[in-house]
Amino acid sequence: MTAPSLVDSHCHIAGPEFAGDLEAVVTRARDTGVRQALVILASEDEAELRRARDVAGLWPEVRFSVGVHPHNAGRFAVNPADAASLTEQGLAEQPLARAVGEIGLDYHYDHAPRHTQQRVFAEQIRLAQARGLPIVIHTREAEDDTFAILSEAGPVPGVFHCFTGDVRIARRALDAGFHLSLSGIVTFPRATELKEVAAFVPGDRLLVETDSPYLAPVPHRGVRNEPAYVSRVCAVVAELRRTTAEAVAAETSANFARLFNP
Repeated sequence: MTAPSLVDSHCHIAGPEFAGDLEAVVTRARDTGVRQALVILASEDEAELRRARDVAGLWPEVRFSVGVHPHNAGRFAVNPADAASLTEQGLAEQPLARAVGEIGLDYHYDHAPRHTQQRVFAEQIRLAQARGLPIVIHTREAEDDTFAILSEAGPVPGVFHCFTGDVRIARRALDAGFHLSLSGIVTFPRATELKEVAAFVPGDRLLVETDSPYLAPVPHRGVRNEPAYVSRVCAVVAELRRTTAEAVAAETSANFARLFNP
């Protein structure tokens, strides 16, 4: 029986880190059974938006998500609506775009004022709602404000990418209607709470990702991450859920298709 194919639900392979060997990266992903990926694009990064064409040319099954990351929200402090306008332009120019993101709040690094992050986040949620698209959420040390903004905005489908919270926060995200995507962090020995989340998440709300080039899973720590390594994330999640990697691959692939309509 052929194993179900995998989907990397979040990666950054249109970034400069992959410009020199993109074709080899795509080949390794496919050879490992990774059928599809959601590639994240920064609305304000013209070079990355151009490189997305190369990604699509080499891997036609990929889909894209476009948004202003909270780290870059400060560029739109004067008029946060400009962030949504730029994202809308990026979506319009990328026919394979299927989501708005990654968007959200990051209070760990605070690269942009928090009030500006919040307004830019809210503006892009409104854009996603207007276009009928899901959102890809980045939240770090900002969960209460993230949930408050989502509650005020009203219904919108989406995913908390690279989820790192505990079961309590996972339950809040699930109750709000969101999916949770687990990255290579779940393979780290000290990620005890996240391992509990991996066992807890309902099968119809689970996704797996690499967030490459970041967060390579054990035993690949210290090297550039890439979509091929999502198979390792899938295998560890399967162990924690006391099931097979094939079952997790099938569930997460079905969830990806339902959420992103690829």
